[in-house]
Amino acid sequence: MVWEIGVILKVVIIFTWALITVLYITLLERKESALIQDRIGANRAEVLGLRLNGLFQPFADALKMFFKEDYIPPFVDRPFYLLAPMVALVFALIPIGAVPLADKITLEGREFSLSVVNSGVGVVLILSLLSLAIYGVILGGYGSRNKYGLVGGMRATAQIISYEIALGLSLVGVLLVFPSLDLNEIVHMQNRYILKGWVPLWGIILQPLAAVIFLIAGMAENKRVPFDLPEGESEIIGYFLEYSGMKFGMFFVADFVEVLLLAALFTTFFLGGYNPPWLFPDGFHFPWGGSLLLSSLWVRVIQFITFNIKLWIMVWFLLLVRWTYPRYRFDQLMELGWKNLIPLSIFNIILTAGVLAVIK
Repeated sequence: MVWEIGVILKVVIIFTWALITVLYITLLERKESALIQDRIGANRAEVLGLRLNGLFQPFADALKMFFKEDYIPPFVDRPFYLLAPMVALVFALIPIGAVPLADKITLEGREFSLSVVNSGVGVVLILSLLSLAIYGVILGGYGSRNKYGLVGGMRATAQIISYEIALGLSLVGVLLVFPSLDLNEIVHMQNRYILKGWVPLWGIILQPLAAVIFLIAGMAENKRVPFDLPEGESEIIGYFLEYSGMKFGMFFVADFVEVLLLAALFTTFFLGGYNPPWLFPDGFHFPWGGSLLLSSLWVRVIQFITFNIKLWIMVWFLLLVRWTYPRYRFDQLMELGWKNLIPLSIFNIILTAGVLAVIK
């Protein structure tokens, strides 16, 4: 009984954490853009007379979205139109459940993972679910029966398919270095050190080219500036052009869920996951000889905090890119994917395999 209650609580806690994090990513984007543009940013929402510099703003925005008018145009293809935002949000949110937020714990003699899905093929599961997100985009454009929405949906489909190849190929090099499809095992393998224990062997150190390719391809998958061709407001294009109310809100939230997912995956594959430097199952062991022994619970708490710190650093960087670079033209977008990232990914695989063959 304790095990079943633990599983239910784990699912509730992890997805609640994900949704609250997404809410505050929207606040961070508004504050970061305001700082870049020399503005104050969102700060009007208040509770009991307290504003706290916009701390309550994400919840105010969510409530506003719930109560906005939800108008369905009479000319839309209703089944596809209604299904699209749900598909877009669900297949963006579910992969987060496969990302480990901390190491496994033992409960009633059984291992209890701190991820919703503890799969030995987590990498394949995530890539499979990400590929299904295309359907929400194309259904939104097609179901709207609007030529601008359809163009946006077609652009998004071409963009996602193109950059999925580079995204997947970039991970092949990582899997060659860390030979496992289990995300928890990949994190464990990054908790090794060189140079007398001072430098952790994170993925970004062993696979720097793959890290750059993964990051660029992931930003293109997110369909945000500088890769926002499917929803370029200045071109009056967008697969969610005919959506309003909470249906538009679901598309909007899905974009930020994808930002969270990209940051979480980059942290897992390239930044050592939930492990801070020199933390082991029994506590900290420092390269200068000292140690700090900790209980299993404290180790998991530190791992969870570490994961969130790395995650927010990556989110900050992704939002900085979004508010810094101008939009690519569509031909430039396709050329970057097919003529640059995919060949570089293949080169990285050959180089990695060659180095490993020489070492072994």
